[in-house]
Order: sequence, then C-alpha cells, then structure tokens
Amino acid sequence: MALYITQECINCDVCEPECPNTAISAGVEIYEINPDLCTECVGHFDEPQCIEVCPVECILVDPEHEETREQLKNKYEKLVG
Repeated sequence: MALYITQECINCDVCEPECPNTAISAGVEIYEINPDLCTECVGHFDEPQCIEVCPVECILVDPEHEETREQLKNKYEKLVG
C-alpha cells in the first residue's frame, strides 16, 4: 500500500527530505504523497522513513492503494530502473 498524509499535518517539513523516492511534496495546504512513487521505503529501508520522523503521526497506510510487499518491491525496481 502507498501511504498518505492526513489533515493533521503541521507542515513541519521533516518528511519530504526523508523520502528516498521523492514521493512527498508540498501540497496546497499540507504535504502530499504520490502513490505512484511511494513504496513505503521497500528497497531502501525496513520501515517507512516518513512515518519514523513524523512528530504528529499523521502518515497512514492508504486503503485506496493496496499493494503487497512484492508489488511495492516491483514498483521500487521500476523506479530505480
């Protein structure tokens, strides 16, 4: 599954630089995660780095983008070419 950022986001700027896939960007009101780029850090780290650094715990699994760990790994491999 890709991740998403809830409205509780305080725009603290700590998640964006932690994303190895550059899936996180500033949105109109809060940061947003592009589900096409989010691999939950599969291929890079054991845990999603954005979740690890988020001070308000506003990054959750997106139920609208269900993916297995294998699908996330395949997405990672396509992203790195």
